[in-house]
Amino acid sequence: MVSEPVRARRLSDEEGRRLLQIVRRGKHGSVRMRRAMIIMASASGTLVPAIARLVAADEDTVRDVIHAFNQKGLAALDPRWAGGRPRLISDGDIDAIVAAATTRPEKLGQPFTHWSLRKLAGYLAGRPEPVRIGRERLRQLLHARGISFQRTRTWKESTDPDKEAKLDRIEHVTSA
Repeated sequence: MVSEPVRARRLSDEEGRRLLQIVRRGKHGSVRMRRAMIIMASASGTLVPAIARLVAADEDTVRDVIHAFNQKGLAALDPRWAGGRPRLISDGDIDAIVAAATTRPEKLGQPFTHWSLRKLAGYLAGRPEPVRIGRERLRQLLHARGISFQRTRTWKESTDPDKEAKLDRIEHVTSA
């Protein structure tokens, strides 16, 4: 049993004018123009295989565009594609990253005095609610928020008994 050929419904005068305008003024190769050509060709009686050759598209794509036009009208000219990969890091994760990056490692139970991207990423992955993030994305995130880690070349541990209180006061003043 052979099904009926797929065909665009009858165009209204306004739809015909709009499609013709898009095809005449459209940029060559734009998705909108190609979809308008598909609909116009189908409405004039051209079969799907010929339309597919005309616009250099797969026959299934042509059928999908025609079905979408029959359901949604001219809204089918603008595909609703989502852009890019879905986010894996939530806003809560970002807040946790910033909080950890602006806190001294010693306060978080880490055995070092300064963060590096590698150490911070490792700490975040080992938390009870782990945040898995690559070093480059972590660097971009921190850079966007004005947080940077400068590598310490040499230092001496302070013997000042009030060291922690002074560091807390400096941290409080610089974070405000």
